[in-house]
Amino acid sequence: MDFQLSDDQRALRAGVRELLAGRFGRDRMRAALDDGTGVDRALWRELGEAGFFALRLPEAEGGVGLGLPESVLLFEEVGRSLLPGPLIATHLAAGPVKGAAQGGTVVAVLDPGQPVAHLGEADALLVLGPGDGPRASAASVDVTRVRDDATPVRSIDPFTPLWRAGDPEETGERLPGGGRLRDEGALLAAAEQLGSAARTTEMAVQHAGEREQFGSPIGSFQAVKHLCAGMLVRAELARCAVYAAAVTADPVEIAGAKLLADDAAVRNARDCLQVHGGMGFTWEADVHLHLKRAWLRSGQWLAAAAAEEVLAGDLC
Repeated sequence: MDFQLSDDQRALRAGVRELLAGRFGRDRMRAALDDGTGVDRALWRELGEAGFFALRLPEAEGGVGLGLPESVLLFEEVGRSLLPGPLIATHLAAGPVKGAAQGGTVVAVLDPGQPVAHLGEADALLVLGPGDGPRASAASVDVTRVRDDATPVRSIDPFTPLWRAGDPEETGERLPGGGRLRDEGALLAAAEQLGSAARTTEMAVQHAGEREQFGSPIGSFQAVKHLCAGMLVRAELARCAVYAAAVTADPVEIAGAKLLADDAAVRNARDCLQVHGGMGFTWEADVHLHLKRAWLRSGQWLAAAAAEEVLAGDLC
């Protein structure tokens, strides 16, 4: 069986990368950071027009008609670009929530016990109800009622505002496939982590080739070579797991992929900081932004403890 990307999949990934580079390149990313901008509504609608959110909806329903592997490729590019916003929740809610597929509705996610990201900018809320771990039910509820009772909390990621919200009343529509939504959300979060891990590897290698010490590029020093090699191994290991889980959609494989991708994103960002030296810790460098987003994302959708429980349960 050939697990190489098809020409169409490569073209899809390249198209999304080009779109994000043109609409959310480094200059615009930095401007959004300085302005405190979260969700760019114009870009959100542009993503909707490009089929980002409706990628897996049937063509008969106005979607693109592709599958989970293609969604993983899209969210890998999102992780590379540091694009903010509840993209995963909006993507998952494209079918049942009106306007989500077209990018006109921003959908945030509420996972009981976890802070809600981008609640203040959301038009709708996808609630993952109580249940058996990642196989709980899901529902959409009125975001206004939840927001009125929510409290802002400090976020480690300057691009991701967080809110502490209580359990909402069952006032919305119960959605089918709650467990599937959780699993797919975890996989797409893993894809974002993979994209971040790959990007910080590239940043470290580029800096190691340009920065000189004692008349030589620091990339020629064995210690730096080992750091970069370790980053590449972690990123590629996570890539194999994430791509395989996208094909099987197996909850156990998704849990393993999320663990590997979380580890790759966080550790690669740390090692990238190490390669950059003191300048990596400055506000002007982008490395710390990847590290903060990776830390935050590792606790979303399927945190390490929950993923480990899924893997341990499969051994019984």
